[in-house]
Amino acid sequence: MKTRRKAVTLLCGLMVAAASHAQQTVPLAPPRPGFIFPQKQTLTYTVDWRVFPAGTAVIHFEAAGDRERIAASADTSGAINLLFHVADNFQSDFDRARGCTYDFDKQTVEGRRQINSTLRVDYPASKSILDEKNMVNGQSKHLELPVYGCLTDLLTGVFYASSQPMALGHNFVLPVVDAMHTVLVTMKVESREEIRTTLGTFNTLRVQPTADAGVVKNRGNIWVWYTDDERHLPVQMRARLFWGTITFRLTGDENK
Repeated sequence: MKTRRKAVTLLCGLMVAAASHAQQTVPLAPPRPGFIFPQKQTLTYTVDWRVFPAGTAVIHFEAAGDRERIAASADTSGAINLLFHVADNFQSDFDRARGCTYDFDKQTVEGRRQINSTLRVDYPASKSILDEKNMVNGQSKHLELPVYGCLTDLLTGVFYASSQPMALGHNFVLPVVDAMHTVLVTMKVESREEIRTTLGTFNTLRVQPTADAGVVKNRGNIWVWYTDDERHLPVQMRARLFWGTITFRLTGDENK
């Protein structure tokens, strides 16, 4: 059951590794000149675990003044839903000009586990503030930890990478804030590949996120396939872990 919960929630953890409380030393690069985040866009992904359909993930982008808002939902389906029900919702707000995350909210329903959490980054005070509540037993948690510089978050990082220059053999680094840590994730642009989904055939750049510790280092390999054009749209994401392979494939791209 635990592996199925990990399969559906992997989207939000795709770019994060648990690391020590080291001081942040690499700044988050602003979006490349000319890049524009969507005013309205909805992306739908089917999720497969090994050869079995596991669920659906839906990502919605919305302009909110000088900020960009990303809302995501992940739901199990089919036989896996009968074995272990998951219905997770996430929301992130970040600065459209600089990329800095301000808020990251999660509402997770995974089997009997139900957790609501809010992570807020207070840049003037150089700290992150986490408030979390267990909706089953009523226990609450409040944490404040130091942060350094402009940071992206677990959800945004996958899509914020689209705003960066990508070229074969070129690496770039994203500083990512989690509830407890800040970790540097290196994005390695490894190869050009053709990817087919129900939406058509895409020329892509395969990018591998890596980190010095945590799930990325210790539990397998992760790749994201971004379109080889100005959009850098993530059309496929895959994690090859010791308990199986999880694949996200883009099946819907709507301006709504």
